[in-house]
Amino acid sequence: MKTVAIIDYGMSNLRSVSKALEHVADSQWQVIVSDQADTILKADKVVFPGQGAIGNCMNLLNKMELTAVIQQTLMNKPFLGICLGLQTLMTLSEESGGTQGFGFISGKVRRFLTPLLNARGETLKIPHMGWNQVHQTVDHPLWQGIPENSRFYFVHSYYVDPEEKSVIAGTTEYGTAFTSVIAKGNVFAIQFHPEKSQHAGLTLLKNFLAW
Repeated sequence: MKTVAIIDYGMSNLRSVSKALEHVADSQWQVIVSDQADTILKADKVVFPGQGAIGNCMNLLNKMELTAVIQQTLMNKPFLGICLGLQTLMTLSEESGGTQGFGFISGKVRRFLTPLLNARGETLKIPHMGWNQVHQTVDHPLWQGIPENSRFYFVHSYYVDPEEKSVIAGTTEYGTAFTSVIAKGNVFAIQFHPEKSQHAGLTLLKNFLAW
């Protein structure tokens, strides 16, 4: 049986992610939530979800000795980053007084500027919370069966700004256009929460297992 490991570092809603993956997985897949290096490294695919502050996230990963595990999985197996799982891939984040990321993607994580206005001049709230469209900028297997400009569920105050524009796989408008999806080699990472995004989100998770 093939395994997909969800990285547990004590700071994410793992139950909803695991339940969503179990919902779309067929009998060939076992979904495992784990904080054990051996289990994660042996898995066929890895999911790295996250929510909260990036400083706490990186501190916990270091404390639990999972930093090297993530760096290794980024190099050699299908990897799905969700929310903070996307932001930690950058070089540096403005959050938490400046936080070093994994540097898998050259670029920064930036806070939405205030005031943030929509096209009608109305002030937008931060965090960006709720449903929004994703414009697909590349043809990728994880977009299969997901219509262009489908809506996904977001909760975030920071967004990624990659220097490597070739990795941008999706963008979203919220006062400004920002990168909401990146794809690089075996890595696909998203700012939104697929486990909260109904049919489109479940389709993306199913595509990840088939990838």
